[in-house]
Amino acid sequence: MNADLQSGSEVNSPVMRKEAQKNPSHAGPAAFYTAQARSSEEDDPAPARKPPSQDAAIHFEDLDAEEDDQFLRTQKRVAVRRSPLPKKAATRVKKGMLIASVVVAIGLVTWCTYSYGIGSGRFRLESSDNIEITGIQNVSRAQVLEVVGADIERNIFFVPLDERKKQLEEIPWVESATVMRLLPNRLAISLQERTPVAFVKMGPKISLIDVNGVVMTLPAGKAVKYSFPIIQGMTSDEPLSSRAATMKIYNRLAHELDSDTKTPSPHMKDISEVDLSDPGDVKVTANNANGTVVVHLGNTDFLARYQMYLAHIAEWKQQYPNMHSINLGIEGQIVVNQDAR
Repeated sequence: MNADLQSGSEVNSPVMRKEAQKNPSHAGPAAFYTAQARSSEEDDPAPARKPPSQDAAIHFEDLDAEEDDQFLRTQKRVAVRRSPLPKKAATRVKKGMLIASVVVAIGLVTWCTYSYGIGSGRFRLESSDNIEITGIQNVSRAQVLEVVGADIERNIFFVPLDERKKQLEEIPWVESATVMRLLPNRLAISLQERTPVAFVKMGPKISLIDVNGVVMTLPAGKAVKYSFPIIQGMTSDEPLSSRAATMKIYNRLAHELDSDTKTPSPHMKDISEVDLSDPGDVKVTANNANGTVVVHLGNTDFLARYQMYLAHIAEWKQQYPNMHSINLGIEGQIVVNQDAR
């Protein structure tokens, strides 16, 4: 019986319950506690409770669960929404969309501005008074208006500036031209005219010519005086490239004769004609105190040969009173009156 009481396996049998109620001290520890619990229930009746064994079981299971939960790994992962594109690709897509939006906005503004510009009468070139012309001296305003007159009553944005520039530069006196729009309805034309350096005789007609061989007519209605020699040896039907090559010889001649620092005035002022019909033998007609003489200078050393002529002309005139030409272009020789009158 002592073994059974110690194990507590028969405490709840009917015999043991009666024995424990009669003499609780002989019923063992478990029976004693059970008897005390029953006596407490009889003395202080209370609402029905679950058996102590069930309460204890539930209580200890909850504690174990709470203690274990804080050390266990979460069984189910939290779902995270991911972008279908990598991060770098998504950034590029955003930048591309931003750039596209800016381009579209600029395009809309440009289209609206263009529509307003071509449709508004505010941008119409109303008359020739709306055309400003500067830099003209030998070119008349009428010559310029012949080129741009077709643009009057036209929208300023439809004036072909490059085409008008080329047409203006076809005027012989015009070296370069600039055509600009001045909003809302004006054109600004600026001309750079050519600088003549000599007269040129082509047949019976005498015109002006510049350093590049471009021939210009004499300004109409203007009392302009030019002191240039007359160039001979060119024809009106030869191309500009041929005249440009001939003018290179003339430019070299004028540069050399005017570079003499020993005389107070340039020699070219005494030259009335320059014959360039033979590039290998340049002939100049000199007019000075010793009369009019045709001097052959060859094609090199123009200044040295002309200085020889000035140094000996008085002596030669004494020897040859009827001298009208002298050839200094042949090395080591001097030929008088070679040219037949």
